[in-house]
Amino acid sequence: MTNRINDLFGKPLHVVNVGLSSMAQSVQSQGVPVVEVDWRPPVTGGTPLRQTSSGIDMDDANEEACRRIRQGRPVLVGMGIAGKTIPGMHPHMILHAGPPVTWERMCGPQRGAVMGALIYEGLAADEQEASRLAAGGAIEFSPCHHHHAVGPMAGVVSASMPVFVIENKAFGNRAFCTQNEGLGKVLRYGGMGPEVYARLKWMEEALYPSLDRALNTLPEGIDIRSIIAQAL
Repeated sequence: MTNRINDLFGKPLHVVNVGLSSMAQSVQSQGVPVVEVDWRPPVTGGTPLRQTSSGIDMDDANEEACRRIRQGRPVLVGMGIAGKTIPGMHPHMILHAGPPVTWERMCGPQRGAVMGALIYEGLAADEQEASRLAAGGAIEFSPCHHHHAVGPMAGVVSASMPVFVIENKAFGNRAFCTQNEGLGKVLRYGGMGPEVYARLKWMEEALYPSLDRALNTLPEGIDIRSIIAQAL
């Protein structure tokens, strides 16, 4: 199979682009001819959904969601350790990005992040033991959003990880997010190895206490709307 792929890219390419013209432009800029097909998904023919199965009007629900986004006031109010801060969290639970998924159906980077988290937590000594533990049913997997948390990319949350606590002052709900590992070989991309675990331990034992002490000096917290606006 590898030789066939190498043979393919050793010959002149014949490219057909379906959809976004910008995709064709990037190929054309390299001197490769492209046949463009003007196609887009059909927007008629089906019956539009107006209500959920429980009878909630979808337009009203979307309008309410937008209202809450516009009127929300997210404030960074503190930090904590995930196992003691996130509702429903326990030492043998791993929160993961995306919808509910079993170990068998996880992609490679997601599995790597889970195995790395188990080693970081001291629940497994190496990757092989972590894989067996994850596959054996001893670990409970749950989506981050079921616990008001987020997991970027293939990111996971385990019990010992520090998390930021964001409170929506307008509506009273709270959300939780781990510290960013930075660039390079990181757990959120499925990276494993001593340098990954050392950085996570430093974040837990040195960075988190320093940030937590700083936040404790700000009784009103930090309004993060301007930070979000700059990020967007």
